[in-house]
Amino acid sequence: MSTITIAWIALPLFVGFSIYLIPKLDRYLALGVAMVSVEYGTQLFLRAKSPLTLQLLDNFGVTLLVDQLSAFFILTNGLVTAAVILYCWQSGKTAFFYTQTIILHGSVNAVFICADLISLYVALEVISIAAFLLIAYPRTDRSIWVALRYLLISNTAMLFYLIGAILVYQANHSFAFEGLGGATPEALALIFLALLVKGGIFVSGLWLPLTHSESQSPVSALLSGVVVKTGVFPLLRFALIVEELAPIVRIFGVGTALLGVGYAVFEKDTKRMLAFHTISQLGFILAAPEVGGFYALTHGLVKGALFLIAGVLPSRNLKELQHQPINTQIWIALAIASFSISGFPLLSGFGAKVLTMKNLVPWQVIGMNIAAVGTAISFAKFIFLPHGDGSQGQVKVGFWLAMILLLGGLIAVNGVYYQAYNYANIIKPLATIALGWLAYLLIFKRSVIKLPRVLEEFDHLIGMMSLMLILLFWMVFQP
Repeated sequence: MSTITIAWIALPLFVGFSIYLIPKLDRYLALGVAMVSVEYGTQLFLRAKSPLTLQLLDNFGVTLLVDQLSAFFILTNGLVTAAVILYCWQSGKTAFFYTQTIILHGSVNAVFICADLISLYVALEVISIAAFLLIAYPRTDRSIWVALRYLLISNTAMLFYLIGAILVYQANHSFAFEGLGGATPEALALIFLALLVKGGIFVSGLWLPLTHSESQSPVSALLSGVVVKTGVFPLLRFALIVEELAPIVRIFGVGTALLGVGYAVFEKDTKRMLAFHTISQLGFILAAPEVGGFYALTHGLVKGALFLIAGVLPSRNLKELQHQPINTQIWIALAIASFSISGFPLLSGFGAKVLTMKNLVPWQVIGMNIAAVGTAISFAKFIFLPHGDGSQGQVKVGFWLAMILLLGGLIAVNGVYYQAYNYANIIKPLATIALGWLAYLLIFKRSVIKLPRVLEEFDHLIGMMSLMLILLFWMVFQP
């Protein structure tokens, strides 16, 4: 398994650069790499009781760890990347696009097996560059500015991270995650701040809506489905390895879930609503670190599908969509994804929400239930859209293949937690969804409230990083 793991890590980089040599095979090579990750992630589930540890540099604590938590995230990355490639199959994307997609895919996989701070740093930096190039791919003034904004924020965050990693090494003479238990508060605050920014968590994540909404739909699907999880995964790992850090992670989970859904319920732009809801769902992943992997897989499949669907809708404006029927087949795909993320039975979102709620500590319960109702309100906007014989426009075969992969995954992954299916567990989510739909129809459907975007401006984002750093210092200094 060690040899297979090393080959799997190197494959995306080798194939990514090889695409330039044989551009006629770009789509096939890219899809093949993604499916290898799907197969590798599946094999990890079959040997879940036998985690694999690879010591690269013993003296520095540079280590790779592959276990069931990694499997959830790797499988998410493989399925979402494969769906995006199928979606783009007939779009005329160049070899450059597929090269960056596969390099991004490989570096994201690397994050999901890192167990030390310096390997994580390298992988996150490669992700920033590949994501920047994909966001800027259309080469318009707007896309280039959004990409540069993303890169500047990422680099600022990673500067904090690098300083924190050096402080951890200074205290322990090792970069291993375990060293965080004996690290100084300054080191913890700097590392957490960087990961909160990279993961789009709490107010540090307010860079995310503009970036995800202004990128092309397949890039938005990658960013929301897998890239933001490279900031979330290390926080889950920290919480599971160092018990003292778990309460901090849980606090940010609840705060993020409420902040994101608070924006999402009032948003009238489809892609911005999905972006804000990504923030909220990241909160659900962090709220219960023990089971965050399952929720991450479910969210990645749903959000990948929803961003791809948003790319074929006749308008991004929800008010306009309420007055022009969309094609029934597209609406069915939209409804399935919306039902899943709302927690409807028979889809994996149901089991993920039930499992998360069962692993909350008492003080989290009220906040997370409010966030669950907000989720139902947000996606009622899609479920209650009119539909009929509207034109499918530019929808191609690749779109439907992507939907089969992602939505089929939601049905298949539903079996991960089949124990959720009992009377009590089914009634509560259905009541939550009904309450959310009622609130939408009576209140939010007619709402004209528009929340200000001032906090999303670039200079305010840097200011938010400073405020979060102060908050983190205060949290870790508490006895």
